[in-house]
Parts: sequence; structure tokens; C-alpha cells
Amino acid sequence: MSDVTGTASPRLPGLSATLVFKLGTLGTVATDRFTRALETFDLGLKPKHIGLLVALGAGAATSQQELAARMGVAPSLVVSLADHLEELQAVRRVRDPQDRRRQVLTLTDEGRRLLDRCETASRDLDADLTAELTDAQRAALGEALQLLADRVGLP
Repeated sequence: MSDVTGTASPRLPGLSATLVFKLGTLGTVATDRFTRALETFDLGLKPKHIGLLVALGAGAATSQQELAARMGVAPSLVVSLADHLEELQAVRRVRDPQDRRRQVLTLTDEGRRLLDRCETASRDLDADLTAELTDAQRAALGEALQLLADRVGLP
């Protein structure tokens, strides 16, 4: 762990030594960096917008309600995220013909292009975050994180 000056601080026992604490702290750092990268697109995007696009890209068209459950967020947040993405023409909303109360979201070609831009930005951020790791350490970290993600149902 580094202090605000970037110099190494002594390793602290207890909570700060747990995987949950380290992943949470690193997740905050990664999210902040990703948020700044998204700001360069000048589209008003936040990581949750991209999470919605990723969820849509990982599967078939799905309802806003199902997406909220998959993402672990309130349905009203999915509606808000989808409103913004629809304005950007990244998603398309269609009424389900079997249930007119359901809104089905699909990823558009523009949404796929946006995901490609985000992937490029994410890979650059990955390289920066893992610059001090060897190729073998990077691969092991990626495999371990994927196992953990699979276990909790994340893509």
C-alpha cells in the first residue's frame, strides 16, 4: 500500500490484509480511473452505463427488470441508464409483444462501437495497473479474478 506521496507504507495487519478489503480498495482505484477515461469520450457516461452495455452484449435482448436483477441494482436505475444510452443510440427499447408492460433492451451497432472504445480504454488501464507484474502474474491474476467472477455470476 502507498501513502499519498506514493511511497510504500508499512503493511498493516487485520482488516487491511483481507482479500475483500484489498479488492474493494483496488476496485475503487480502478473505478475512478475508468470514470476519468470515460469522461474523455465526452458522452456523459459512467461505469454503470458501461455495465449495462456489457450485460446486454453478453446475452440476448432482455427486459429492464431482468437487467436490474442481473446487475444487482434498482430497476429505476436501469431505466435512467437506458434513457441516456438510448439518447446516444447505443441501445434500443422495444415493447415486448407478449407483455406490453415489459421494455426489452437490445444493443445497437453504435452500442457495440462504444463497447469497443471502452475495451480499448480498459486494456490501457489494465496495462498501467499491472505494469509491475510479470506476464505470468498477470495471467494468474486474470484467471483467479475470472474464477471469482464466475462464482458470483459476473461476466
